[in-house]
Amino acid sequence: MRPTMTGLLVCALALPGASAVAQADPAPLPLVSLTTIPAGWTQRTDLRPVLQIFPDGTAVHMPDAASKDRKPETAPKKVTGKVAGEAISAARDEINALKDTDFGIPTGENRGTQIIDLMPEDSTDDAHLVVYSPEASDGLNPEQKAARKRFADLYKKLVDAFKS
Repeated sequence: MRPTMTGLLVCALALPGASAVAQADPAPLPLVSLTTIPAGWTQRTDLRPVLQIFPDGTAVHMPDAASKDRKPETAPKKVTGKVAGEAISAARDEINALKDTDFGIPTGENRGTQIIDLMPEDSTDDAHLVVYSPEASDGLNPEQKAARKRFADLYKKLVDAFKS
């Protein structure tokens, strides 16, 4: 029976216009993604972005994505909404201004990470801002502290710009 079924599948795939696999449109990629990885979460595999903003301004906010109270087997709550075009444009400018910035790495144990990803259609313009131990400042110089403040302000502005 198996050889017959295999033969029929091969024949079906050989016919012009035939396809055994449904072709789905790929899911759209977010333009901007904000991710927080709390301290102690290095072993968790259920990390999700806190906010994803798509090119048309639609957005998905997962307010409990980084909550220590959310159990690993529980998916984060998803709220769909919008981020205004002006906020997106200002964020893109600030992300690009920060993309070559040294945020430093504080001394001490890993105390989490925050990430802002800009992923426009032209991947040569991608920018990935990563701040390790965002709450810490031990061993950082004044320029690194100022850069971290700009990063934190941008992160907060984007989360605050989300409207459901």
